[in-house]
Amino acid sequence: MKKIISTDKAPGAIGPYSQAVLVGNMVYTSGQIPVNPETGTFPEDIQEQAKQALENVKAVLAEAGTTLDKVFKTTVFIADMEQFGLINEIYAQYFTSDFPARSCVQVAKLPLGVGLEVEAIAYL
Repeated sequence: MKKIISTDKAPGAIGPYSQAVLVGNMVYTSGQIPVNPETGTFPEDIQEQAKQALENVKAVLAEAGTTLDKVFKTTVFIADMEQFGLINEIYAQYFTSDFPARSCVQVAKLPLGVGLEVEAIAYL
C-alpha cells in the first residue's frame, strides 16, 4: 500500500505529482528544487541553492518519518556541470558518512530556471 507524503515545510508540487510516496518502509521523494517554502523564492548562489534543495529533501523525509541518515540513493540534476565541485561541497555537509549511492547528471533546463534538483530514496 502506498501513502502520499506532503508537507508545507518544502515547496508544494508544481504539477501532478507528490512530494514523496511511502511504499512499505521505503520513501521515494520527488525532485526537490531550491525554492524556499516560506517565500516561494530561490537564492542565486549555487551553494545556497544546494543547501535549500537539501533542506527541502530533509523536510519531506521528516514528514515521512525518516532522516537523511537513512537515504541510500540520490540523484542530483544540475544545470551546469562546471558547478559540480561547489555543489559537492554542500552535499558533503549533509551526507557525512556511509554515503548514499548517487547519480549526478547535467540537464538542459530545470523548473523555474534553478541550478539543481535533488531526489532521494530512503528507508524508515
